[in-house]
Amino acid sequence: MLLEVGRVTKPHGTRGEVVVELVTDRVERVAPGSVLHGPLGNLTVTASTPHHGRWIVHFAGVTTRDEAEGLRGIVLRAEPVDDPDVLWVHELIGSAVVDGSGTARGRVVSVVANPASDLLELDNGALVPVRFVTGHGDGTVQVDAPAGLFDE
Repeated sequence: MLLEVGRVTKPHGTRGEVVVELVTDRVERVAPGSVLHGPLGNLTVTASTPHHGRWIVHFAGVTTRDEAEGLRGIVLRAEPVDDPDVLWVHELIGSAVVDGSGTARGRVVSVVANPASDLLELDNGALVPVRFVTGHGDGTVQVDAPAGLFDE
């Protein structure tokens, strides 16, 4: 499974560099030697520099502005990072949701980005702010939701 980690927004300069906007806080995604997957194939990072909240990135084999222009707008994907101390969004999909009393509340079908807090969308249509998630394991997500959240 490949996860979206960023997007090429535009070329930068004349030597094939591009501006990459990451959608992850894992900046090692653009470290030299990293391999990112795009619709045109694999792209190996040869150099990267932070720049105004984005990254100036050079990929192997991209040496001209025209070649960099060909990357404009592409979505960059990568393998999931193996970090047992972190709960990843993709690990929540398909999990059964139970409340503090052990009552089953549905299964997670997606995680919806929301400015205040990402939301777990359940198969029954309920939306649960991620900030109420208190535990995860064995395919189950435990939530400590406020009274009335699951009322119809």
